[in-house]
Amino acid sequence: MDKVISPRISAPMLILTMSLLLATAGNIDFWSTFIRAAGGLTPAHLPLLLGAFVIVVLFFNALLTLASFRFVAKPVLIAILLSASCASYFIHEYGIVIDKAMIQNVFETDVHEASELLNWRMVLSVMAFGVLPSLFVARARIQFPQGLRGVLRRSGIAAGSLALAALLLVLFFKSLAPALREHRELRYLLTPTNYIQALHGYLRNKWRSPVAIAPLGRDAVKGNAWAGQARKTVTVIVVGETARAQNFSLNGYARDTNPRLARESGLINFANVRSCGTATAVSVPCVFSALGRERYDGDKAYHQEGLLDVLAHAGFRVVWLDNNSGCKGACDRVEFRDLSAPKPGSAHCAGDECYDERLLEELPQLVRDSSRDVVVVLHQKGSHGPAYAKRYPQGFGRFGPVCDTSEFEKCSRESIVDAYDNTILYTDTFLARTIDLLRGLDGVDTAMLYFSDHGESLGEGNMYLHGAPYLFAPSEQTHVPMMLWMSDRFSERFGIDRTCLAARRQQPLSHDNVFHSVLGMLDVNTAVLNPKLDLFHACVRGS
Repeated sequence: MDKVISPRISAPMLILTMSLLLATAGNIDFWSTFIRAAGGLTPAHLPLLLGAFVIVVLFFNALLTLASFRFVAKPVLIAILLSASCASYFIHEYGIVIDKAMIQNVFETDVHEASELLNWRMVLSVMAFGVLPSLFVARARIQFPQGLRGVLRRSGIAAGSLALAALLLVLFFKSLAPALREHRELRYLLTPTNYIQALHGYLRNKWRSPVAIAPLGRDAVKGNAWAGQARKTVTVIVVGETARAQNFSLNGYARDTNPRLARESGLINFANVRSCGTATAVSVPCVFSALGRERYDGDKAYHQEGLLDVLAHAGFRVVWLDNNSGCKGACDRVEFRDLSAPKPGSAHCAGDECYDERLLEELPQLVRDSSRDVVVVLHQKGSHGPAYAKRYPQGFGRFGPVCDTSEFEKCSRESIVDAYDNTILYTDTFLARTIDLLRGLDGVDTAMLYFSDHGESLGEGNMYLHGAPYLFAPSEQTHVPMMLWMSDRFSERFGIDRTCLAARRQQPLSHDNVFHSVLGMLDVNTAVLNPKLDLFHACVRGS
């Protein structure tokens, strides 16, 4: 009985067993992707597939052998088994890949959002692949090689494993290279190296020595359009969440997901806009920075002032109202109000979260209390998944039956899309109500700019949610909606030719345009404004 409860096993055998377990049960999606990349499961490809499998096992064996010391082996193996079981579950269940941005999302998401991903299927999966093997490791009586001989033996096993893996890599390189080069997502699918590498990159940036915030646009001043004006302006920037352009009927989607916005005659919808990233933690700080997608670096953006700072330098009151998980550093030096927690008596909260209309409750009072021109950012909960059905109140379930759980395996793809489309329908009402509110402000010139931070995969290519590395992210995650509404007095005040802007609706645009276009729209003069990226530059009369 004691042998069953506390099995005896040599350290090299345990390490090899764990390497085989990680290479098989922990990497099902890696191998399915690799098989497709290599040309399929055919007799001709079996030597390559078998060789690749042996290379992975040997690589894992070499790395784990380096940790096969008493008092080190068990904690390391248990930590890897538990974390790998979680990673492999999310990769398999939602079709995601794991890179530095995904790890950043894990650390920066709030508890409520994270809880939506927890379900019994995940518990069972982690139990089977993570907890049970960990119990075996914890109870095992491991026989470690002792002394100098033991060190030499470990070194020999690790070196031999790496040498044999390198030899096989050389032999199969001609066949492996095309698959690895054309399918770079494979590096983000191989568990546990994917999250170990990503975690290292994230922590390296996180713990980098702090630097002072670099100034930006300190020369910003209001231009000629402001001269002699007594009326106040209110500009609302709505940052959408997980809304993809393909599911907006304004962009040609077959379902009528934008019935109210379609009736807004003055609304200008830009149909061809690309995001800066595929996750909030990247896109939000990127879109409010002056760096642009090609030059964007999270650490650099965090330590440099952005669009909201420049607007504050120009004399605007800038306020960020949040119904999400924060502004990811974009609003650190302006007013911030977290409205995501339920407020007693609010008609727009249910359970432990609030719907996006909660953001509008305090807007009229905020405008009345301000003696300056105001720029307000409304950060939506939007279409954040996987619990799409929780993102909208009763009365917006037009499409259905919907998937009302975060366990996608229990739902048909059609029901997942139905629930998602209802979130877009609610966003339609939220934006229309925002416009109505702005239109009803007496003696104030108003405008609204809306764009989403990134899109969402809804089963295309068996991929769900978002966060894919941009290099091979599908268009569903990068093609985002963007639209503009201005009151008549606002467009007249700043000399904006709406016909000219409307002619640019199909022009290829991106988040890179936002920083410069907001400054251009509000006639803010500063050296950091790039007219080539300013949507309004060619459409301002007399410019």
